Amino acid sequence: MAELPPKSNPNQRTNLTNELAKERNRAAAERTLMAWIRTCLSLISFGFAIDKILQALQQAKLGSVTKFDLGVHLVGLCFIGLGVFAMFWATIEHKRILRQIQRDDYVYAPPRSLAMTTAIFLQFIGLFAFIVVLSGWF
Repeated sequence: MAELPPKSNPNQRTNLTNELAKERNRAAAERTLMAWIRTCLSLISFGFAIDKILQALQQAKLGSVTKFDLGVHLVGLCFIGLGVFAMFWATIEHKRILRQIQRDDYVYAPPRSLAMTTAIFLQFIGLFAFIVVLSGWF
């Protein structure tokens, strides 16, 4: 007579389910951090490109610096600063999420939105850039 397989322990199934859910959440957190790395790298690169284009234009004009050039330089620095700030915040949030996943008494608490904060700062940079360009036309 063939032996029956041992009955599975319900607690083991619950633990396995919890552990697999933790693994999926950790993978999602890693994908989110990678998306923020790409976003921050784009912001930093865009700000750097703006500044290098401005330098090339200044060299073509034989070094004359105008108020408009200073504004464009500041816009480039704002993009770089926002990229660095968002990367710093994304790293902190990633570590916080990983700590939460490891806890057994996890209770969801919605964090502040890094995406919303970045969008608000981008709106301010865009408004500043608009003012700089508009003032350069007068």
